[in-house]
Amino acid sequence: MKTNIINNFENLPSPSFVCEEELLEKNLQLLDEVQKQSGVKILLALKGFALWSTFDLCKQYLYGCCASGLNEALLAHEEFSKEVHTYSPAYKDDEFEEILAISNHIVFNSFNQWNKFKNKAIKKVSCGLRINPEVSLVEVDLYNPCGVNSRLGITKKEFDKHNDNANFLEGIEGFHFHALCEQNVDVLESVLNSFEKNFSQHLSKLKWVNFGGGHHITRSDYDVKRLIEVLKDFKQRYPHLEIYLEPGEAIGWQTGYLLATILDIVQNDLNIAILDTSAEAHLPDTLAMPYRADIRG
Repeated sequence: MKTNIINNFENLPSPSFVCEEELLEKNLQLLDEVQKQSGVKILLALKGFALWSTFDLCKQYLYGCCASGLNEALLAHEEFSKEVHTYSPAYKDDEFEEILAISNHIVFNSFNQWNKFKNKAIKKVSCGLRINPEVSLVEVDLYNPCGVNSRLGITKKEFDKHNDNANFLEGIEGFHFHALCEQNVDVLESVLNSFEKNFSQHLSKLKWVNFGGGHHITRSDYDVKRLIEVLKDFKQRYPHLEIYLEPGEAIGWQTGYLLATILDIVQNDLNIAILDTSAEAHLPDTLAMPYRADIRG
């Protein structure tokens, strides 16, 4: 919805999510500037922003979507109609063929998953492995994809078990890692140092690397200039690699609001508003992270 509808609350159903297109496009333009100056490709991570009514605008600036399973892959394929990059910790047998048919990249979380599905996937899509760079700089354990005993990605220790087999990466065209959560470029630099230290010997065999999400690029204090420098430096070291970023929340960051209505006010030593919305249904991060939502007006 256009920004000028902000004061016409009576015309909107309650509760409802309102996206202000001017703010969304401002975010997209900033991300596009990163793409143009650094030579990387930015994807929309659907788990962070899946408001498909905005996809006609988003796909003017972004190269495609990354999906975490069949339903998101279908959404990307049907409504975004550009590149579809699918990653899941594990794939179901009865869903994999359909995912394969609509994906451009498929990323596997383990050697077990790769060995199980590679004969089906290897000639149809670009296949990759998720790497665990084992850098833990996320403050909240629940949101740390590289925390102790993480189920996500393959560690160097697991890679080293295959060192005697020169062809163990045959058919793999890319590496993917995801290690950030709403963080700045300094954390990406730390992750890249570990990633290169542990896995650079394999990069000459690849076509692409996906730096995952969690990059809070559109936040006001994010060091965009430094990000562009880091990305250009990496591409200079590995000019043959296509580089992807897949921010989700950064695309929709501060581009709208949740409209709700106060239905009643009860007293129990203080005034307590009863709303027609809930944290569980509409703002789950206020419980899990936890956040306190800003109230406009």
